This record gives sequence, C-alpha cells and structure tokens, in this order.
Amino acid sequence: MDTGSIAFIVICSALVFLMTPGLAFFYGGLGRRKNVINTMMMTVAPLALASILWFVAGYSLSFGGEGSIFGNFSHLFLGGISETASTRGLAIPDLLFAAFQMMFSIITIGILTGSVAGRMRFLPLMIFIIAWLFLVYYPFAHMVWDEGLLAKWGTIDFAGGDVVHITSGVSGFVLALVLGKRRDFSHLEHRPHNVPFVLLGAGLLWFGWFGFNGGSALAANGLSVHAMVTTHLSAAAAMFSWVLIEYFLSGKPTLVGASTGLVAGLVAITPGAGFVSIWSSLIIGFLVSPVCYAAIYMIKSRWAVDDALDAFGCHGVGGIFGGIVTAIFTTPDLALDSNNVGLIYGNSHLLFVTLGAILVTIIWSALATFIIVKGISLVMPIRVTDHEEAVGLDDSQHAETAYPTFMGLDQ
Repeated sequence: MDTGSIAFIVICSALVFLMTPGLAFFYGGLGRRKNVINTMMMTVAPLALASILWFVAGYSLSFGGEGSIFGNFSHLFLGGISETASTRGLAIPDLLFAAFQMMFSIITIGILTGSVAGRMRFLPLMIFIIAWLFLVYYPFAHMVWDEGLLAKWGTIDFAGGDVVHITSGVSGFVLALVLGKRRDFSHLEHRPHNVPFVLLGAGLLWFGWFGFNGGSALAANGLSVHAMVTTHLSAAAAMFSWVLIEYFLSGKPTLVGASTGLVAGLVAITPGAGFVSIWSSLIIGFLVSPVCYAAIYMIKSRWAVDDALDAFGCHGVGGIFGGIVTAIFTTPDLALDSNNVGLIYGNSHLLFVTLGAILVTIIWSALATFIIVKGISLVMPIRVTDHEEAVGLDDSQHAETAYPTFMGLDQ
C-alpha cells in the first residue's frame, strides 16, 4: 500500500461527495423559487439512499466476481473487503476503492432528477432510485469498470462518461417523457430563480471534478495529474465556447450559459480524461458546447420534451459526445491496450466498440427506466396533482419554503 495514494484517494472521495451538494445548488438555482427545496431534496436524497444500498449490495453487484452483467454476492454488507490490502492490484486498500466508487453511484442518480424537476412526487422517486440503481447503475458499473461484458469488448471509460452520464441522461429523458410536460411548459418562459446558486453549484462541481477524474487514476501518480489538467482545460474551453455562442447569437452572454458550458466540458472529458492528450482536451471542450447547446434547443423547442434542467441535453448528449471523442483521440501512450487506440492513430476498433457500448447503454437505460416508472405507476401516482404543481412542490411535498417572505407570486 502507498500512503500517498491512500491520502490522495481519501481526498478525492470527499471531493466527489461534495459534487452532490454542488449539483443541488446548480439545479436548485436553475429551477423555480416555489420548487427549490424539492429540487435540492431530490438531488441530495441519494446521499443517504444510494450510500446504504452500496453498503448492502451495490458494491458486491458492481465489483464482485466475473459475471457478464452483474458481480456476485460475495461482498454483501461490504463483507470480506480488506482495509489494509488490495485484491485488485491497486496502491489503495479495497475498502477505500469501495468508498470512492460509492460516491459515483450517489452523483449519478442525482443527475437524472433534474429532468423531472417541478412535477414528480417524492416517494415514487425514492422507489424509482432504488430500482434504477439495481437495474441500471450496478450492471453498467460492472460491465464497464469491472470484468463484465462491455469491458470484454474493449470499451474504455476513464471516469464515467458511459456509466454515469449516459445512463443518467437517457434515463432522465425517458422519465421526463413518461411524466409529461409541466403544466405551463408551452406558454410560459422558465427562468432560473437564483443565478448565483447556479454559479455556486457549477463551481463546486468543477472543484469536485478534480477528484472525480483525477482520482479515477486510483493512485497519486502522473496519470492523476494528467487527468486533472485535461479536466480543467476541457471545462475552460467549453465555458469559453458557450459564451461565444451566446454572444454570437444574442450579443448577451449569460452567467447561466457560462456555468452550463463548463459543466458540459466536464462531462465530455470524463470518459477520456486519462486517455486523451492535453491538446485534444481543448478541442473536446470547444466542440461539446455547440453540440449540447443545439441538443438543448432541439429537445425543448423542436421536440417539446420537458427535460426541465437539461439533464439529457447536458449530461446525456455530453456523455455520448465524450465517449465518441475518446475513441477518436485516445493516445497509444495512455491507452489501456496499445492496440486499442483512437481513430486518429490509425485504428478503428475502439470507435466501433465505443459506439456499440453507447448503443447498449442507451437502449438498456431507456427500457429499464420505462419499465420501472410504469411499474410504480400501477401502484401509486407518480406525478403531483395540477393544484400541487401550481402551489409548488416545496409546500405540497415537504411543507417547507426556502424564502419565508415568498407570497406565491412566482411562475
């Protein structure tokens, strides 16, 4: 065991944990004042729920055994996991690896809640989270990051472009479709109620992402430094690119746009942070903003799908884009397999398996989400009533208000 690496991954685990409260501020600021408590509560609830489920069975199903889709039950309740040694050939003990990976399951489920902000009942969402973790997250964590099906294909995902962002983005999109649009989606402009919250959340996400991507090297080494640098540059380039788009289209760049752009850059670099060159991270960041900007416009304006806080437009589309560019720019020096490199280095195999893995992820996540939410709807209503939605979910779901002087004169 390497004490430096242990200390580093402990810090990285804490940074990834911080991303979930950061996401709550980001989503809370983007939403409406009458729903801010509910929006933030939906985002942070996985801190409790996903942590407990990871302890009970999540780690074992994700990282236990050699099954094609799931692990096994050898580590239920984190049993048989060493605090002082690694069975995975790492410089950190198994228990620290399990703790670090737990934080990823928390933030993943938090991401998809943004798609249904302002209209989903809280209890059905908690039931959905439990089922979704077992039927989507744990299988993909195993299939991509352990010894499962997609890993055997040769697909690569450094820190969660496929496992985290595509699964949550696609699932959020399907969930939004099933629930339907908010009551005034088509005739009222939805404006963020607290832009400083948006920036605070985006800043915490950027800060935490250094642990998210840098820590995915699973050691304090040169690869972790490389991942942190590519992460930062991609976010910076995407932020700058988004501001340029807004300036070109309207002449008025916005703080919300800058914040959304930097998050898109973080999403796009995640699958390749430790595989692509530093110069290519700038290209990835510059290109992801126009892709996500166009996707958000198409989803809401052309398709009229109420992806409330752009979980699919930013995370789903950004994750898909990130996976594809990882398959294009992965360098021979950083590749897990020297024969499985990016397209620009003369090998198309990685691109084909990446496209296949993305397709599997989209179909699996969409079908599982549809089945789960339809199953829950047979037992209980999943959407708030029209009156509850008009009053606001803070009051109707939690009997709380974020702003005591608020008199309800809000969109």
